[in-house]
Amino acid sequence: MSVFLAFYHILRSLLASRLVLVAENLALRQQLALVHRSTKRPRLRHRDRFFWIALSQLWQDWRSILVIVKPETVIKWHRQGFKYYWRWKSKLGQIGRPQIDREIRALIRRMSRENPTWGVPRIQAELHLLGYRVRYRKPPSQTWKSFLENHAGEIAAIDFFTVPTVSFNILYGFIVLLHDRRRVVHFNVTTNPTAAWTAQQLIEAFPEDKAPRFLIRDRDQIYGEHFRCRVAGMGIEEVVTAARSPWQNPYAERLIGSIRRECLDLVIVFSEKHLRRILREYFRYYHEVRPHQSLGRNSTVPREAELPSQGKVISIPQVGGLHHRYLRAA
Repeated sequence: MSVFLAFYHILRSLLASRLVLVAENLALRQQLALVHRSTKRPRLRHRDRFFWIALSQLWQDWRSILVIVKPETVIKWHRQGFKYYWRWKSKLGQIGRPQIDREIRALIRRMSRENPTWGVPRIQAELHLLGYRVRYRKPPSQTWKSFLENHAGEIAAIDFFTVPTVSFNILYGFIVLLHDRRRVVHFNVTTNPTAAWTAQQLIEAFPEDKAPRFLIRDRDQIYGEHFRCRVAGMGIEEVVTAARSPWQNPYAERLIGSIRRECLDLVIVFSEKHLRRILREYFRYYHEVRPHQSLGRNSTVPREAELPSQGKVISIPQVGGLHHRYLRAA
C-alpha cells in the first residue's frame, strides 16, 4: 500500500506548482522533526530499507534529507543486500569447493607453519612436486614486453640492492641474472661499489666467451664509462631502462624482492662476510629447491615429481630454517 502511496505523491508533485511543493515540504519536515524528537528509534520494514537503497542510487543528494537513520546505515543495507543476493545465487549450483583429503590438509598446515613466508602458489608448487594435484585459482599473470619474451635465452640482467648491518653500515649486493631459467650466475657484496668493480663482476660472471647478447640495467651512475667500455669489449649490447621504471627490469627486481622477503628481512646482518654467506645459502635454495611459477612450478634446477607411493614426506631445513625442502623418503 505504501508503494502505491509513494507513486501517488510522485505524480502529484509533477503536477503541483513549485510554491505548493515548497510549502508541503516545509510542513512535512516540521512534522518529521517532531516525530523524531518523540520517538527514539522508528521501526523500519524491508520495503522501507529497499526504498532508501533505491533512492540512494537515483538521487545524489539523498543524504541531505535523511533523518530517521544515518547515511552509513543505508550503505550497510546495500552491502547486506549484495551479500544475501550472492548467498542465494551460490545455493542454486554446487556448494563449496571439492573437499581435500585429510592427509593433504595436514601437509598444507605443516608447510604453512614451518614456512611463514610461503603463500598459496608456493605451497601448491611443493604439493605438485610431491605428486599431489590440488587445484587453486591461478592469479592473473603479468604480460612482459615482446622483447623479453622473444630473447629470454639471450638476456642477462644486473642490479644493486642495499643491506643495512647491525652497526648501521650499508652493504651493496650485486646480482647477475639470466632470464631463461632465472639463474643467478654471479653475485657479490661490497661496501664501496665502483664502475671498475662492477665491470670486474661481469667478467667473472661470463668467462670464456659465455656472455649473453643483451644486458638490461638501470641508469645508475655506477655504470660509468669504464663499465660501458668493458661491456662493449665483451660483445654485449646494453639495454638501458627508462628513468624511474623498475618494471622494465622485471626479473631482477622480482629476484631482489624475493631475497628481501624470504631472507634478508628475517635476519640481522653483521658484516660483509656474513652477508655473503647468507646469500650463498639462499641462492643454493633458490636454484635447487624453490619453485618458480614462471618455470612450470619447478625450480631453476628442475626437480622430479615424487609420487605418494615412493614413501613418506620428510622436510629438510634450508637457509638456516627459514625455508624447507620436502621430499619422499623410502
